[in-house]
Amino acid sequence: MIVDTALWNSLPVPALLLGSDDRISDANSAAELFLNLSHRSLRDAPLWDKVTIDAPLEEAFVRAREQRSSLFVNDVDVGSGERAPVQCSILFSPLMGSEGQMLMMISPREMANRLTQHQATGKAAKSAIGMAEMLAHEIKNPLAGITGAAQLLSMGLSAEDRELTDLIVEESRRIVKLLEQVEQFGNLRPPARRSVNMHDVLDRARQSAAVGFGAHMTFVEDYDPSLPRALIDADQLLQVVLNLVKNACEAGRPGGCIRLRSFYEPSLRVRQPDGTQARLPLQLEIHDDGPGLPPDIASDVFEPFVSGRENGTGLGLALVSKLVTENGGWISVDSTPGHTVFRISLPRAPEDHPSGEY
Repeated sequence: MIVDTALWNSLPVPALLLGSDDRISDANSAAELFLNLSHRSLRDAPLWDKVTIDAPLEEAFVRAREQRSSLFVNDVDVGSGERAPVQCSILFSPLMGSEGQMLMMISPREMANRLTQHQATGKAAKSAIGMAEMLAHEIKNPLAGITGAAQLLSMGLSAEDRELTDLIVEESRRIVKLLEQVEQFGNLRPPARRSVNMHDVLDRARQSAAVGFGAHMTFVEDYDPSLPRALIDADQLLQVVLNLVKNACEAGRPGGCIRLRSFYEPSLRVRQPDGTQARLPLQLEIHDDGPGLPPDIASDVFEPFVSGRENGTGLGLALVSKLVTENGGWISVDSTPGHTVFRISLPRAPEDHPSGEY
Protein backbone atom coordinates (compact mmCIF):
# COMPACT_ATOMS: atom_id res chain seq x y z
CA MET A 1 0.00 0.00 0.00
CA ILE A 2 1.38 3.39 -0.98
CA VAL A 3 0.59 6.12 1.54
CA ASP A 4 0.62 9.78 0.58
CA THR A 5 3.74 11.27 2.18
CA ALA A 6 2.06 14.58 3.09
CA LEU A 7 -0.82 12.82 4.85
CA TRP A 8 1.51 10.35 6.57
CA ASN A 9 3.66 13.11 8.02
CA SER A 10 0.66 15.30 8.93
CA LEU A 11 -0.85 12.54 11.07
CA PRO A 12 -0.59 13.89 14.65
CA VAL A 13 -0.44 10.39 16.18
CA PRO A 14 3.02 8.73 16.21
CA ALA A 15 2.95 5.91 13.65
CA LEU A 16 5.48 3.28 12.57
CA LEU A 17 5.35 0.91 9.60
CA LEU A 18 6.85 -2.45 10.51
CA GLY A 19 8.25 -5.09 8.15
CA SER A 20 7.80 -8.82 8.49
CA ASP A 21 11.14 -9.01 10.30
CA ASP A 22 9.98 -6.57 13.07
CA ARG A 23 12.17 -3.83 11.66
CA ILE A 24 10.90 -0.27 11.24
CA SER A 25 10.43 0.42 7.53
CA ASP A 26 8.99 3.92 7.98
CA ALA A 27 8.18 6.45 10.71
CA ASN A 28 6.08 9.61 10.44
CA SER A 29 7.12 13.01 11.78
CA ALA A 30 5.04 12.62 14.95
CA ALA A 31 6.90 9.39 15.76
CA GLU A 32 10.26 11.12 15.33
CA LEU A 33 9.18 13.86 17.76
CA PHE A 34 7.63 11.48 20.26
CA LEU A 35 10.61 9.09 20.37
CA ASN A 36 13.16 11.90 20.02
CA LEU A 37 14.85 9.90 17.27
CA SER A 38 15.52 10.81 13.65
CA HIS A 39 13.97 9.02 10.71
CA ARG A 40 17.44 7.84 9.69
CA SER A 41 18.10 6.20 13.07
CA LEU A 42 14.67 4.54 13.10
CA ARG A 43 14.60 3.22 9.56
CA ASP A 44 15.58 -0.47 9.29
CA ALA A 45 16.17 -0.67 13.05
CA PRO A 46 14.60 -3.50 15.11
CA LEU A 47 11.39 -2.22 16.73
CA TRP A 48 12.15 -3.52 20.20
CA ASP A 49 15.61 -1.92 20.16
CA LYS A 50 14.20 1.57 19.52
CA VAL A 51 10.84 1.51 21.33
CA THR A 52 10.53 0.53 24.98
CA ILE A 53 7.14 -0.71 26.17
CA ASP A 54 6.51 -1.58 29.81
CA ALA A 55 4.52 -4.73 28.96
CA PRO A 56 5.40 -8.20 27.59
CA LEU A 57 4.01 -7.69 24.09
CA GLU A 58 6.43 -9.59 21.86
CA GLU A 59 4.52 -12.91 21.89
CA ALA A 60 1.12 -11.24 21.49
CA PHE A 61 2.51 -9.19 18.61
CA VAL A 62 3.80 -12.33 16.87
CA ARG A 63 0.39 -14.01 17.25
CA ALA A 64 -1.39 -10.94 15.88
CA ARG A 65 0.85 -10.95 12.81
CA GLU A 66 0.43 -14.69 12.24
CA GLN A 67 -3.35 -14.48 12.60
CA ARG A 68 -3.53 -11.18 10.67
CA SER A 69 -5.53 -9.61 13.50
CA SER A 70 -5.31 -6.32 15.36
CA LEU A 71 -3.81 -5.95 18.81
CA PHE A 72 -4.98 -3.18 21.18
CA VAL A 73 -3.08 -2.30 24.33
CA ASN A 74 -4.30 0.40 26.73
CA ASP A 75 -2.40 2.35 29.39
CA VAL A 76 1.19 1.17 29.02
CA ASP A 77 4.38 3.19 29.38
CA VAL A 78 6.11 3.81 26.05
CA GLY A 79 9.43 5.51 25.49
CA SER A 80 12.84 5.18 23.86
CA GLY A 81 16.46 5.42 24.80
CA GLU A 82 16.22 9.18 24.18
CA ARG A 83 13.04 10.02 26.12
CA ALA A 84 11.29 9.08 29.35
CA PRO A 85 8.30 6.71 29.19
CA VAL A 86 4.81 8.18 28.73
CA GLN A 87 1.50 6.43 29.36
CA CYS A 88 -0.05 5.52 26.00
CA SER A 89 -2.46 3.29 24.16
CA ILE A 90 -1.08 1.27 21.25
CA LEU A 91 -2.71 -0.24 18.17
CA PHE A 92 -0.99 -2.84 15.99
CA SER A 93 -2.86 -3.55 12.77
CA PRO A 94 -1.97 -5.70 9.72
CA LEU A 95 -1.83 -4.07 6.29
CA MET A 96 -4.03 -5.84 3.79
CA GLY A 97 -2.24 -7.00 0.66
CA SER A 98 1.19 -6.96 2.31
CA GLU A 99 3.49 -9.77 3.39
CA GLY A 100 3.51 -9.47 7.17
CA GLN A 101 3.64 -5.66 7.37
CA MET A 102 2.06 -4.11 10.46
CA LEU A 103 1.04 -0.54 11.28
CA MET A 104 1.81 0.61 14.82
CA MET A 105 0.02 3.72 16.13
CA ILE A 106 0.87 5.23 19.52
CA SER A 107 -1.67 7.42 21.31
CA PRO A 108 -0.04 9.28 24.23
CA ARG A 109 -2.53 10.11 26.98
CA GLU A 110 -1.85 13.86 26.82
CA MET A 111 -2.30 13.78 23.03
CA ALA A 112 -5.61 11.94 23.37
CA ASN A 113 -6.82 14.71 25.70
CA ARG A 114 -6.05 17.31 23.04
CA LEU A 115 -7.74 15.28 20.31
CA THR A 116 -11.11 15.19 22.14
CA GLN A 117 -12.06 18.82 21.59
CA HIS A 118 -14.69 17.48 19.14
CA GLN A 119 -13.63 19.89 16.39
CA ALA A 120 -11.63 19.03 13.31
CA THR A 121 -9.83 22.34 12.93
CA GLY A 122 -6.46 23.10 11.43
CA LYS A 123 -4.56 21.58 8.56
CA ALA A 124 -3.03 18.76 10.59
CA ALA A 125 -6.39 17.57 11.94
CA LYS A 126 -7.96 17.60 8.49
CA SER A 127 -5.00 15.72 7.07
CA ALA A 128 -5.35 13.11 9.83
CA ILE A 129 -9.02 12.69 8.97
CA GLY A 130 -8.10 12.23 5.32
CA MET A 131 -5.51 9.63 6.30
CA ALA A 132 -8.04 7.68 8.39
CA GLU A 133 -10.64 7.76 5.62
CA MET A 134 -8.10 6.58 3.04
CA LEU A 135 -6.93 3.68 5.21
CA ALA A 136 -10.52 2.66 5.98
CA HIS A 137 -11.41 2.71 2.29
CA GLU A 138 -8.33 0.70 1.33
CA ILE A 139 -9.10 -1.96 3.92
CA LYS A 140 -12.85 -2.22 3.20
CA ASN A 141 -12.37 -3.05 -0.47
CA PRO A 142 -10.41 -6.32 0.00
CA LEU A 143 -12.65 -7.25 2.94
CA ALA A 144 -15.66 -7.27 0.61
CA GLY A 145 -13.83 -9.73 -1.65
CA ILE A 146 -12.84 -11.92 1.30
CA THR A 147 -16.44 -12.02 2.54
CA GLY A 148 -17.78 -12.94 -0.91
CA ALA A 149 -15.16 -15.63 -1.42
CA ALA A 150 -15.89 -17.19 1.97
CA GLN A 151 -19.62 -17.28 1.21
CA LEU A 152 -18.97 -19.00 -2.13
CA LEU A 153 -16.64 -21.55 -0.52
CA SER A 154 -19.24 -22.39 2.13
CA MET A 155 -21.69 -23.63 -0.52
CA GLY A 156 -19.67 -26.79 -1.15
CA LEU A 157 -18.42 -27.53 2.38
CA SER A 158 -19.57 -29.78 5.18
CA ALA A 159 -21.33 -28.29 8.21
CA GLU A 160 -18.11 -28.54 10.25
CA ASP A 161 -16.05 -26.69 7.65
CA ARG A 162 -18.79 -24.09 7.17
CA GLU A 163 -18.20 -22.99 10.75
CA LEU A 164 -14.80 -21.69 9.62
CA THR A 165 -16.16 -19.80 6.60
CA ASP A 166 -18.96 -18.39 8.75
CA LEU A 167 -16.30 -17.15 11.16
CA ILE A 168 -14.47 -15.43 8.29
CA VAL A 169 -17.68 -13.71 7.18
CA GLU A 170 -18.62 -12.67 10.72
CA GLU A 171 -15.20 -11.25 11.55
CA SER A 172 -14.96 -9.44 8.20
CA ARG A 173 -18.29 -7.77 8.83
CA ARG A 174 -17.19 -6.80 12.33
CA ILE A 175 -14.09 -5.12 10.91
CA VAL A 176 -16.19 -3.29 8.32
CA LYS A 177 -18.38 -1.89 11.10
CA LEU A 178 -15.26 -0.68 12.92
CA LEU A 179 -13.97 0.98 9.75
CA GLU A 180 -17.33 2.67 9.25
CA GLN A 181 -16.94 4.19 12.71
CA VAL A 182 -13.52 5.50 11.70
CA GLU A 183 -14.99 6.99 8.53
CA GLN A 184 -17.71 8.74 10.50
CA PHE A 185 -15.05 10.70 12.39
CA GLY A 186 -14.13 12.19 9.03
CA ASN A 187 -17.68 13.26 8.23
CA LEU A 188 -17.53 17.07 8.40
CA ARG A 189 -21.06 17.62 7.10
CA PRO A 190 -23.28 19.38 9.65
CA PRO A 191 -26.12 17.29 11.12
CA ALA A 192 -29.61 17.66 9.63
CA ARG A 193 -31.19 19.12 12.76
CA ARG A 194 -34.99 19.16 12.79
CA SER A 195 -37.80 19.30 15.32
CA VAL A 196 -37.98 15.73 16.65
CA ASN A 197 -40.00 13.86 19.27
CA MET A 198 -37.26 12.19 21.33
CA HIS A 199 -39.65 9.47 22.52
CA ASP A 200 -40.14 8.23 18.95
CA VAL A 201 -36.38 7.75 18.68
CA LEU A 202 -36.19 6.06 22.11
CA ASP A 203 -38.99 3.67 21.18
CA ARG A 204 -37.27 2.79 17.92
CA ALA A 205 -34.01 2.02 19.75
CA ARG A 206 -35.78 0.01 22.46
CA GLN A 207 -37.72 -2.09 19.96
CA SER A 208 -34.60 -2.80 17.93
CA ALA A 209 -32.62 -3.82 21.02
CA ALA A 210 -35.40 -5.94 22.54
CA VAL A 211 -35.59 -8.26 19.52
CA GLY A 212 -31.83 -8.37 18.94
CA PHE A 213 -28.79 -7.80 21.11
CA GLY A 214 -30.89 -6.87 24.17
CA ALA A 215 -33.29 -9.81 24.15
CA HIS A 216 -31.84 -10.99 27.48
CA MET A 217 -32.53 -7.65 29.21
CA THR A 218 -35.63 -5.99 30.70
CA PHE A 219 -36.47 -2.53 29.39
CA VAL A 220 -38.33 0.08 31.43
CA GLU A 221 -39.73 3.33 30.00
CA ASP A 222 -39.83 6.37 32.27
CA TYR A 223 -40.86 9.19 29.93
CA ASP A 224 -42.17 12.67 30.61
CA PRO A 225 -45.10 12.80 28.12
CA SER A 226 -45.21 16.61 28.24
CA LEU A 227 -41.63 16.97 27.00
CA PRO A 228 -41.35 19.44 24.07
CA ARG A 229 -39.62 18.50 20.81
CA ALA A 230 -35.83 18.52 20.48
CA LEU A 231 -33.68 20.18 17.84
CA ILE A 232 -31.66 17.19 16.69
CA ASP A 233 -30.68 14.99 13.77
CA ALA A 234 -33.02 12.03 14.42
CA ASP A 235 -30.84 9.46 12.66
CA GLN A 236 -27.77 10.52 14.64
CA LEU A 237 -29.71 10.49 17.93
CA LEU A 238 -30.87 6.94 17.13
CA GLN A 239 -27.27 5.94 16.48
CA VAL A 240 -26.21 7.44 19.82
CA VAL A 241 -28.97 5.73 21.81
CA LEU A 242 -28.44 2.35 20.12
CA ASN A 243 -24.71 2.54 20.88
CA LEU A 244 -25.30 3.31 24.57
CA VAL A 245 -28.03 0.68 24.93
CA LYS A 246 -25.86 -1.94 23.22
CA ASN A 247 -22.97 -1.21 25.58
CA ALA A 248 -25.34 -1.59 28.54
CA CYS A 249 -26.69 -4.89 27.17
CA GLU A 250 -23.22 -6.31 26.60
CA ALA A 251 -22.15 -5.39 30.14
CA GLY A 252 -25.38 -6.52 31.84
CA ARG A 253 -26.30 -9.93 33.13
CA PRO A 254 -29.31 -11.88 31.77
CA GLY A 255 -32.45 -10.39 33.28
CA GLY A 256 -30.72 -7.09 34.00
CA CYS A 257 -32.66 -3.86 33.69
CA ILE A 258 -32.17 -0.91 31.35
CA ARG A 259 -34.27 2.18 32.07
CA LEU A 260 -34.86 4.86 29.46
CA ARG A 261 -35.79 8.13 31.15
CA SER A 262 -36.67 11.60 29.86
CA PHE A 263 -37.34 14.77 31.80
CA TYR A 264 -37.11 18.57 31.63
CA GLU A 265 -34.39 20.57 33.39
CA PRO A 266 -34.89 24.29 32.61
CA SER A 267 -31.82 25.51 34.52
CA LEU A 268 -29.13 23.57 32.61
CA ARG A 269 -26.83 25.77 30.56
CA VAL A 270 -23.59 24.78 28.83
CA ARG A 271 -20.81 27.02 27.51
CA GLN A 272 -20.34 26.65 23.76
CA PRO A 273 -16.94 26.75 21.97
CA ASP A 274 -17.62 30.36 20.93
CA GLY A 275 -18.06 31.38 24.58
CA THR A 276 -21.85 31.75 24.51
CA GLN A 277 -24.22 30.00 26.89
CA ALA A 278 -26.65 27.43 25.45
CA ARG A 279 -29.79 26.18 27.17
CA LEU A 280 -30.13 22.39 27.09
CA PRO A 281 -33.35 21.65 28.98
CA LEU A 282 -34.25 18.28 27.42
CA GLN A 283 -32.71 15.37 29.30
CA LEU A 284 -32.43 11.77 28.14
CA GLU A 285 -30.92 9.17 30.44
CA ILE A 286 -29.96 5.53 29.93
CA HIS A 287 -29.66 3.62 33.21
CA ASP A 288 -28.30 0.11 33.65
CA ASP A 289 -27.56 -2.11 36.64
CA GLY A 290 -24.40 -3.68 35.25
CA PRO A 291 -20.93 -3.76 36.83
CA GLY A 292 -20.15 -0.14 35.97
CA LEU A 293 -17.14 1.44 34.29
CA PRO A 294 -13.61 0.59 35.47
CA PRO A 295 -12.63 3.43 37.85
CA ASP A 296 -9.31 4.03 36.08
CA ILE A 297 -11.02 4.99 32.79
CA ALA A 298 -14.35 6.40 34.00
CA SER A 299 -13.25 10.00 33.47
CA ASP A 300 -11.84 9.31 29.99
CA VAL A 301 -14.46 7.07 28.35
CA PHE A 302 -15.31 9.63 25.66
CA GLU A 303 -11.72 9.80 24.45
CA PRO A 304 -10.67 7.82 21.36
CA PHE A 305 -8.95 4.48 22.03
CA VAL A 306 -10.11 4.30 25.66
CA SER A 307 -12.05 1.11 26.35
CA GLY A 308 -12.92 -1.03 29.34
CA ARG A 309 -13.33 -4.19 27.26
CA GLU A 310 -10.55 -6.53 26.18
CA ASN A 311 -9.68 -5.73 22.56
CA GLY A 312 -12.21 -2.88 22.62
CA THR A 313 -11.45 -0.13 20.12
CA GLY A 314 -12.57 2.80 22.26
CA LEU A 315 -14.23 4.39 19.23
CA GLY A 316 -17.90 3.84 20.09
CA LEU A 317 -18.24 6.32 22.95
CA ALA A 318 -15.90 8.79 21.26
CA LEU A 319 -18.22 8.80 18.24
CA VAL A 320 -21.26 9.15 20.52
CA SER A 321 -19.69 12.22 22.13
CA LYS A 322 -18.82 13.68 18.72
CA LEU A 323 -22.39 13.27 17.42
CA VAL A 324 -23.99 14.74 20.54
CA THR A 325 -21.63 17.71 20.56
CA GLU A 326 -22.14 18.45 16.87
CA ASN A 327 -25.89 18.53 17.51
CA GLY A 328 -25.40 21.24 20.11
CA GLY A 329 -25.86 18.88 23.05
CA TRP A 330 -23.90 17.60 26.01
CA ILE A 331 -23.21 14.08 27.30
CA SER A 332 -22.00 12.94 30.70
CA VAL A 333 -21.75 9.71 32.67
CA ASP A 334 -22.04 8.70 36.32
CA SER A 335 -21.00 5.14 37.10
CA THR A 336 -20.75 2.99 40.20
CA PRO A 337 -20.99 -0.81 40.47
CA GLY A 338 -24.63 -1.73 39.87
CA HIS A 339 -25.66 1.70 38.58
CA THR A 340 -24.45 3.52 35.45
CA VAL A 341 -26.22 6.52 33.93
CA PHE A 342 -25.42 8.19 30.62
CA ARG A 343 -27.20 11.55 30.35
CA ILE A 344 -27.70 13.40 27.07
CA SER A 345 -28.79 17.06 27.28
CA LEU A 346 -30.34 18.59 24.16
CA PRO A 347 -31.70 21.96 23.02
CA ARG A 348 -35.41 22.55 22.59
CA ALA A 349 -36.72 23.08 19.06
CA PRO A 350 -38.42 26.43 18.31
CA GLU A 351 -42.14 25.98 17.79
CA ASP A 352 -41.95 27.20 14.19
CA HIS A 353 -39.02 24.90 13.26
CA PRO A 354 -39.74 22.29 10.54
CA SER A 355 -40.35 18.85 11.98
CA GLY A 356 -38.53 15.72 10.98
CA GLU A 357 -40.96 12.82 11.20
CA TYR A 358 -39.29 9.60 12.22
